[in-house]
Amino acid sequence: MASNGSHITSDGRDSAGQDAILEARELRRTYQGLNAVDGVSVQFARGRLTGLIGPNGAGKSTMLGMLAGTVSPTSGMVQYRGEDITKTLTYQRARQGLVRTFQLSSEFKRLTVLENLLTAVPGDPGDSLAGAVFRRPQWRRFQQEQLARAGQLLEECRLTHHADTYAGDLSGGQRRLVEIMRALMARPRVLLLDEPMAGVHPRLAIEIGDHLLRLRDEGVTIVMVEHELSIVDQLCDPVVVMAEGRILSQGTMSDLRQRPEVVEAYLVG
Repeated sequence: MASNGSHITSDGRDSAGQDAILEARELRRTYQGLNAVDGVSVQFARGRLTGLIGPNGAGKSTMLGMLAGTVSPTSGMVQYRGEDITKTLTYQRARQGLVRTFQLSSEFKRLTVLENLLTAVPGDPGDSLAGAVFRRPQWRRFQQEQLARAGQLLEECRLTHHADTYAGDLSGGQRRLVEIMRALMARPRVLLLDEPMAGVHPRLAIEIGDHLLRLRDEGVTIVMVEHELSIVDQLCDPVVVMAEGRILSQGTMSDLRQRPEVVEAYLVG
């Protein structure tokens, strides 16, 4: 069991010498005197798919928000690739390869699926007047590259036939997939997912899970908040358990099911 404020890695090893790409140090977020996250320190190793679980109100989404920059910590530090990014803005973190999705899908409903993907592309030379006018050849090459990238993702996720479909006309699971693909257009090193399987048909959840495992195998580090334990069982190693704003325990799901403090706090029922 991890004590409050202790340093642990997300695969259960001591932090010394661990190849961590993302780290929280004594992170705390207080709302009107209540600690939503209470002095959490944890490291996430490169190329792992880490599950973040716990009962409602455990502080999981707040923790994910502080890692992504959408929630400002009351105190503590977020370190990414060895540098302090605690005060780095969300869009700047995304440009550095730290990208998140949200619990509620946030696609642009009146844009097509392909257009949704292209909106996430960073560093488009055509974003400025000077780039559009004076760097037209480079702009065109860039657009062609991004169209090819989007086409590849659509094919991998079996949504090529929906490229010209308005995102708002897709099923809930398909919209989730579009949001993940849109995050991938930024070519993230770390992908933070907030309940990516919520409201998703079981068949499509399997496809999303397979895609996440491929991303992990390609070297993308993934941190995933998820309530459905069967999905965590299939996809996540290691798993971090939070309760009352603190890290309660960590390990594989089979290990965690043997730990009384985890069973009492979360797994009963």
